[in-house]
Amino acid sequence: MSAFDLAAARQSIGWVTGAGGLIGHHLVQTAPRFAPAWNVCGLTRVQLDLLDFARVRQEFQEQRPQLIIHCAAMSRSPECQAKPELARQINVDVTALLAELAADIPLVFFSTDLVFDGKSGGYHEPSPVNPLSVYAETKVAAEKIVLANPRHLVIRTSLNAGTSPTGDRAFNEQMRLAWQRGERLRLFTDEFRSPIPAAVTARATWELINEKETGLFHVAGRERSSRYEIGKRIAVRRPELLPQIEPASCKDFQNPPRPPDTTLNCMKAQSVLSFQLPAFSEWLRDHPNELI
Repeated sequence: MSAFDLAAARQSIGWVTGAGGLIGHHLVQTAPRFAPAWNVCGLTRVQLDLLDFARVRQEFQEQRPQLIIHCAAMSRSPECQAKPELARQINVDVTALLAELAADIPLVFFSTDLVFDGKSGGYHEPSPVNPLSVYAETKVAAEKIVLANPRHLVIRTSLNAGTSPTGDRAFNEQMRLAWQRGERLRLFTDEFRSPIPAAVTARATWELINEKETGLFHVAGRERSSRYEIGKRIAVRRPELLPQIEPASCKDFQNPPRPPDTTLNCMKAQSVLSFQLPAFSEWLRDHPNELI
């Protein structure tokens, strides 16, 4: 056996579901740098249909992963509203299965700032949740399942930016596609989030795993930004698309109601991490060649 094979044999297998998505992709890509002890197996829907519970059980028994990072989800709110049963199957039932299989190993589950109703902003981990959409409801239900096991970790995050394998998962990619179609984007001036690059979310996740953290953590950017402000910052990077933006109000959006301010307080995670979670505007300034 070669030295490489010996090193690989000593590594523990880690599953990353949703590896074809934004955060999952970045977790797989950054693993060699931030998690060299793990032999990371990125799972896409083509490789393993998570709704095929028998197959998932079989693969788990055969591969015996020592870590599961669960990124796969039905994450677009309008689709969840239109197909609530499917949203529950994918976001809750699949999570419950993985939590069962991972009863004796670490499981990391990604949740969302949208579990809050947005009436105050600056939410801490213990802040009461009040989901306003089917998507958020499924995330709250899944959180409870995961947090029932003290070995497991839930990471709530916000809008993530970056490059995904399909080119349409990040909010900046969705804006680019709309501008390529010649669309004018109506972006809310009164809906606030905590945007963060997916690469930063991935690094923070690996550090929390390496530190063997469990329970609930918020991981997001440290800057409160409206959708309109975020859009203007992205538009500056794509002048060749002649990006069109106009201000709008989330009060005019009724189906379902939108939480106006779901910004997250991330001091708990910040106290563990070796680096400072960035303000999105500062990150864009310091990385001029990314998100283009």
